[in-house]
Amino acid sequence: MADKLSGKGTPYKIVSIQRAEPPTGAEGSNWHNYVIEHGTSTINGYQQGSLKVVTTAVEEIVAQLNERRLGKRGRVNLVPTPKKKTHKS
Repeated sequence: MADKLSGKGTPYKIVSIQRAEPPTGAEGSNWHNYVIEHGTSTINGYQQGSLKVVTTAVEEIVAQLNERRLGKRGRVNLVPTPKKKTHKS
């Protein structure tokens, strides 16, 4: 998959996910801070949940960002064909 992405520039990737204090204004416990990198750009975010749940969520975010970056693939513009009229006798 890296070969497919390399032709379109640098893909988004997870740099780190680590336990963190809740972000300002947030309640609850079990927060994690994640860092996603894309070339020289960095995305910092917070997610609440276990490390496994947060990792899965961040992996999904990265996958969606990379799909978006490459454009929508696999979509076909379907044009419905006119239905044939049946004659009733």
